[in-house]
Amino acid sequence: MNIAVVGLSHKTAPVEVREKLSIPEPQTGEAIGQFCSASHIEEVAILSTCNRLEIYIVTNDTQPGVAEAIQVLCDRSKLPAHALRPYLFVLLHEDAVMHIMRVAAGLDSLVLGEGQILAQVKNTHKLGQECKGVGRILNRLLKQAITAGKRVRTETNIGTGAVSISSAAVELAQIKAENLAANKMAIIGAGKMSRLLVQHLVSKGANQIAIVNRSARRAEELANQFPEAQITVHPLTEMMSVIAASDMVFTSTSSTQPLLDRAKLEAVLPPHHPMMLFDISVPRNVDSDVNEIPGVRAFNVDDLKAVVAQNHESRRQMALEAEGLLEEEMEAFHVWWQSLETVPTINCLREKIETIREQELEKALSRLGSEFAEKHQEVIEAMTRGIVNKILHDPMVQLRAQQDIEARRQAMATLRLLFNLDTDSVSGEQYG
Repeated sequence: MNIAVVGLSHKTAPVEVREKLSIPEPQTGEAIGQFCSASHIEEVAILSTCNRLEIYIVTNDTQPGVAEAIQVLCDRSKLPAHALRPYLFVLLHEDAVMHIMRVAAGLDSLVLGEGQILAQVKNTHKLGQECKGVGRILNRLLKQAITAGKRVRTETNIGTGAVSISSAAVELAQIKAENLAANKMAIIGAGKMSRLLVQHLVSKGANQIAIVNRSARRAEELANQFPEAQITVHPLTEMMSVIAASDMVFTSTSSTQPLLDRAKLEAVLPPHHPMMLFDISVPRNVDSDVNEIPGVRAFNVDDLKAVVAQNHESRRQMALEAEGLLEEEMEAFHVWWQSLETVPTINCLREKIETIREQELEKALSRLGSEFAEKHQEVIEAMTRGIVNKILHDPMVQLRAQQDIEARRQAMATLRLLFNLDTDSVSGEQYG
């Protein structure tokens, strides 16, 4: 058996291709059925997010197994193979194993170290089990990847520090104010960047937020996404009065001209009124001359980019530490993977000993007479099974634990010779 991953991500395919390949959660069972019906695919797990679709397979023949997985993707997306292949990546064996470890750890994410992907890998594992796609090998692999992701998050600080302009604006606001809950916030605009601003502010404890937007409906929709916060909605005509009542102002609109300048602010602010403005718009919504007002400080995108760059560099350094942890988890999986070759020998030995036990038990019971046999058969059966299990326990444990591949293979060869075992006739599934 071999492991492979076939997929595409934000690194290899544009969003218009990724959306054609996306497998929504309700369709997971159907998709797993399609992959598992292929003749060379034994197990499958599907990781589908907005940034990636990855199909992990266990295959009895790598090349045709990968080809079958690609064909299923073509069938589902209605894209011909020649159109889809340029966007796909294929990783085999150790490369596939390391890839899922890096994915679970957030090292392959658009935002380095982001934490959401670990929960998505856990969900992939759960759905794969529920839909009968994940078997012994992928179960072990996904569990090991989840362990790797948890270790990276607990043993490094890779998930900390702002890595977007929105989060940098909030992080900087928190540094300047210390307690965001004690400050009144105004957000000008209600688009995607404003939603991220609200999300980050609420997560940092801010609960006095006013949203000003040209469209009241859009602002209300944004406010409704965060029912736990005290968010008020205001029309654009109230912008200056809302700003005058705020301690911090975040601007994120598509306006091509500054919405705020020194003259407008001086007209509504009391003398020496402290205020911070965080402008995450390009072109800028806040004119630089507002910094000439005593007590007012404005930060633009370039100021915030420096925060983001610093945190990116910090995360890159922590990613190097994380790679060492992943190597340890990779090695743990590799040891288990190598031990699987002992399964046919162990199963064959167990079946041979079990056959002998059953034959000798039957002889013994027949000699004891039917009355005694019927009365004590259960006890005798349990006793003979216990003897067999205890005799076999140490050889099985030692064989599985042997990490020297040549020594393990020599031990298996010795067992097959001494017990005259025919491993080709025995399934490797039962005692894996």
